[in-house]
Amino acid sequence: MNAMRDIRIEKVTLNVGAGKDQKKLEKGMMLLKNVTGIDPVKTFTNKRIPSWGIRPGLPIGCKLTLRRKKAEEILLRLLDAKDNQLSPHQFDKEGNMSFGIHEYIDIPNVKYEPKIGIMGLEVCVTFQRPGFRIKRRRKMKKKISNKHKIKKEEAIEFMKSKFKVKVGEE
Repeated sequence: MNAMRDIRIEKVTLNVGAGKDQKKLEKGMMLLKNVTGIDPVKTFTNKRIPSWGIRPGLPIGCKLTLRRKKAEEILLRLLDAKDNQLSPHQFDKEGNMSFGIHEYIDIPNVKYEPKIGIMGLEVCVTFQRPGFRIKRRRKMKKKISNKHKIKKEEAIEFMKSKFKVKVGEE
């Protein structure tokens, strides 16, 4: 097996969308801090949508990005909350994966916090192969060839083999 074909986790992103509800945003910030122990950052809107009461610069959610070992550790816990079962619809054609957790108390080692109440969060996992740096580097940026891109089936196979996840129809 070619070492350049190995798939690995680039990052795990956790986010909570709150809309214009600032109380829900503060609860979401506390939730992400409780789950990971790291302070999340607020996300702000760029668009104006009058019917929703949204204007540019308004905080509408919070997110947190984890990489390397910390990402794998938290992903194991988050998958455990989903009973290690995913749907093929949760993988996109570039091989990335996302799923939601409806209640944070399903996550192992996370206790119920009365200040937060019952809330959920979204988890996005980005995969990469060695050599993906060429699309982000400063000099001589290049596109990743189609042969080297991660396909949906390869990402599903990676999750089955590395994390013992069952992928099937719901």
